[in-house]
Amino acid sequence: MDLELLIAARDLLENITPLKTNCGLLCGGACCEADEDGQGGVLLFPGEAELLREEKWMRVLPSPMPVGGTDYGLMVCEGRCERGMRPLGCRIFPLTPVRSGNGPWKVRTDRRAWAMCPLMSSGVRGLSPEFVAAVKEAIRLIGSDPEGERFLLAWQELEAGYADSPFLL
Repeated sequence: MDLELLIAARDLLENITPLKTNCGLLCGGACCEADEDGQGGVLLFPGEAELLREEKWMRVLPSPMPVGGTDYGLMVCEGRCERGMRPLGCRIFPLTPVRSGNGPWKVRTDRRAWAMCPLMSSGVRGLSPEFVAAVKEAIRLIGSDPEGERFLLAWQELEAGYADSPFLL
């Protein structure tokens, strides 16, 4: 993956969040907590392992979604992160990439977020328009790289296995 594209995608979402305020205050940062069994992290995008270094607040486990035989890793939070080190998967949450056929990449609410995110009932339209636009652009950048494209397709396939969500944008 072209690291410049990855960095540009991450930078788009450095200081923008789903709401104008800290949405983690609504749910107590539920998306930052591991499952009862210590898992439930966020998939790392291609190249992110090189950008992130393991810190005491995180650990990287093998990914449940190797892409083309490559395991990019799964980051699990051990508490509160350094915001500037958040993986792209955290930065785009609660949205996920989706594409029909060979059309352009779009975003929708992530089916996996229903269990933890109180913003889900409002759908994409309940999120900051600037956030949604930045996520779309970040996904477009990732998808413009062949390795990034393969990763997004695998991400979409994994996410499609969860209960359906009626919100698409």
